[in-house]
Order: sequence, then structure tokens, then C-alpha cells
Amino acid sequence: MSAQMYIVGGVLFAIYIYFTIWNIMRNNRSQNTNDGPEQSHHDTVDMDGMGNFSRFPTDKQKK
Repeated sequence: MSAQMYIVGGVLFAIYIYFTIWNIMRNNRSQNTNDGPEQSHHDTVDMDGMGNFSRFPTDKQKK
């Protein structure tokens, strides 16, 4: 009974590892084929790298 449990566990683990590696390879391949100018997610106006909040002044001007 104990050896059968190890065999079943080993088979399940091997299947899990196979599909994990297959998923990593498939996503890596699809990511490489989809690269293009429309896939750029960086903000061209954000020169300081601090995000959008640094573009606007925090002090309110008095009228």
C-alpha cells in the first residue's frame, strides 16, 4: 500500500511539473510574439519616475 501511494504521488507530481513548465513556455512564447509599440505601458510624460501625482502642485494658490 505504501509503495502504491508513492507511485501515485510521483505520477501526479510529474504531471504537475510538466504542465507548469508547459505553461511557462507557452506564456513566454506568446509574450515574445506580442511585443510592439502598442504594448508599451510606460508613461512618456512621467520624466521623474514618481508617477502622476508629482505633476500637479500640492499648494493651493490664494485668490
